[in-house]
Amino acid sequence: MPLELKDIPRAKTLTKKEFMETYFKPQKPVVIEECTLGWPAYSKWNLEYMRKVARNKIVPLYDDRPVHHKDGFNEPHARMNMSDYIDLLKTTPTKYRIFLWNILKEIPELQDDFDYPDLGLRFMKGLPMLFFGGKDSHTFMHYDIDLANIFHFHFEGQKDCILFSRKETKYLYKIPHSLITHESIDFSNPDFEKWPALKHATGYRTSLNHGEVLYMPEGYWHYMKYLTPGFSMSLRAMARNPRNVTRAIYNILIMRHYDGLMRKLKGQKWIDWKNEEAIHETNKRIRA
Repeated sequence: MPLELKDIPRAKTLTKKEFMETYFKPQKPVVIEECTLGWPAYSKWNLEYMRKVARNKIVPLYDDRPVHHKDGFNEPHARMNMSDYIDLLKTTPTKYRIFLWNILKEIPELQDDFDYPDLGLRFMKGLPMLFFGGKDSHTFMHYDIDLANIFHFHFEGQKDCILFSRKETKYLYKIPHSLITHESIDFSNPDFEKWPALKHATGYRTSLNHGEVLYMPEGYWHYMKYLTPGFSMSLRAMARNPRNVTRAIYNILIMRHYDGLMRKLKGQKWIDWKNEEAIHETNKRIRA
């Protein structure tokens, strides 16, 4: 039995009015297929081009290992020369991913290859981030700490994306004091006997191809799985819903620091308790 997932709507292009009225105001996701056709990035951006411009830069790498109490917030699991990493992507399956790599800081010339879409939102222009992954590598299901509106542009190959709105959180086994669901869930092929609440969740799915952009509304849960080696860029605009702004401030100023403190004080017992609490509280809700 698969997850109950609707196909994310698609449009070749959208005007500012069409985007705001049909997708932003009701907070619904959409894939815009031809948003990047006029960008130099559309024809230039591939793994070999990234190898050329990144040269010998050392990049942070992440995998899908279980969260450990000694892990810092967004602390990488390994580091590697970019050329070596791209060789790894192209020659063998790997779970190592690049996550939240600020291209304006690392490779400023890449900003000449793209534009900020004129869709009625004010983008945070200092935070264009790159994400890389090898075949079958994936993220945990998570939402972003600032609950921003995210435009996720994909380049080279194909990746699967599964989204859930905030109202589905009660079914997703969210880890307390965290931004992720239980790390043992395989959202591409979930075990409903082990995770029965997932049967009640309704989400969205799509596969992104080269040059396509996925709009993810404020605070949406998202899971990404690379079907082939490739990379994406996210541009973000601040949340506008006052509740989401308040939640983002709490996450940044309180939640992550409280979680870090409890990891230091209780060690792995804190992580284990959070995982158990996610299961207990979620299953209790569906039995009520």
